[in-house]
Amino acid sequence: MALDTSALNRQRFNLDHLDDVWLFGYGSLIYKVDFPYLEQRVAYIEGWSRRFWQGSHDHRGTPEAPGRVVTLVEAPGETCLGVAYRVSPRTFEYLDHREKNGYLRFFVPMWFSEQESGEGLVYIASPDNAAFLGPAPLDDMAAQIARSHGPSGPNADYLFKLASALTELGAQDEHVAELARQVEDILLA
Repeated sequence: MALDTSALNRQRFNLDHLDDVWLFGYGSLIYKVDFPYLEQRVAYIEGWSRRFWQGSHDHRGTPEAPGRVVTLVEAPGETCLGVAYRVSPRTFEYLDHREKNGYLRFFVPMWFSEQESGEGLVYIASPDNAAFLGPAPLDDMAAQIARSHGPSGPNADYLFKLASALTELGAQDEHVAELARQVEDILLA
């Protein structure tokens, strides 16, 4: 799959017939809300975990030295807490460009509480995209994040802002928390 998935996302899901769509954010969409929305709610999805396994060639790194950003990986029994936004379908013109580096949109069931659920779109970078980096030892990932920088700034800023946003939500994400600790240690050394 090509690095730029924006056209593919438009082909996969025509949303023009809808008045609004729920979007589930689990990474930068939690703390960098630079798009209009009609409603915002804490939500979670089941069977997925957040991992720094996606390369960032366009925001937090470069093609020669990609940074690492989060994607979702299937994880039976796990829960991923994030933020859901009810948006106009037109919002995806912008979001498809923002999330173009290997991410495809998928519909997933999401929960606002144990009694209230809905269906929402989520961007996932699967292993078959050209920017996928996959798993690595945490100390290797931390070193890569600490040294990576792209047009949107240092990769470490992305990690620290996500870790802070997850803490504010009350999310327990050991993968993100441990990477943040290791990157902070590297940068303070």
